[in-house]
Amino acid sequence: MKQLSNVLTLGNLFCGAIAIIFILHAPQYIAEFNGSEYTVTNPAPVYWASALVVLAGVLDFFDGLVARWLGIQSPMGKELDSLADVVSFGVVPGMILFRLLRSAYMQMPDVFDVSYFNLAPALLVPCFAAYRLAKFNLDTRQTEFFIGVPTPAVGLLVASFPLIMLYNSFNLAHWLQNIWVLYVIIAVLCYLMVAEIPMISLKSKSLQLRQNWPRLLLLVLLLAGIPLLKYAVVPFLFICYVALSMVAPPNRLINE
Repeated sequence: MKQLSNVLTLGNLFCGAIAIIFILHAPQYIAEFNGSEYTVTNPAPVYWASALVVLAGVLDFFDGLVARWLGIQSPMGKELDSLADVVSFGVVPGMILFRLLRSAYMQMPDVFDVSYFNLAPALLVPCFAAYRLAKFNLDTRQTEFFIGVPTPAVGLLVASFPLIMLYNSFNLAHWLQNIWVLYVIIAVLCYLMVAEIPMISLKSKSLQLRQNWPRLLLLVLLLAGIPLLKYAVVPFLFICYVALSMVAPPNRLINE
């Protein structure tokens, strides 16, 4: 039982590693259209990668919960958790954005190949995620709330993009095939991960409504948004999460 939380953490890492394999080995084939040949990527493996990121998020949530319930929290568990998170919620989102960028470039007229230089900004996401996690391990302020957006939130947001494109809710697929929109998303996510902005933690040590109403509001928005927005509920909830953290800073709520 002493290693149960670490096993869950390693399960998180395992999911991230498999997700990377799915993304890298998404099969490509040559398609002919109007007399021209195009390289097309089979998107199905990327959808599996999205599902694995969600599973990694579930395991990441429960490993800390189990550690607290059983009283088996340890410095090693904290370090192991960060190492797993940088893969599942840093490298995997970076690879998904890399694929989306490449796909967006390939939609442009007269483009038959894309320079890796144009795709490299996607790899800033794992770099900033690693920096954010290293900072989290050393920052004693982040016990009841976060400073900067946590990496699992970023990972789940990016993991929703392939599924949003599959179902094309509210024609969002069009925007996710625009290279400049993708570049802006990358820049905003990198900034939010390291910004000195207090962010709500979903884990609460108090049952007082005045401290927990932002969490309850997010839960209501999630439940109400799923039937209406489908997979688009994830970016909607992410925006609400950031906005609520700025409107009702968690460090102020705790001190009230």
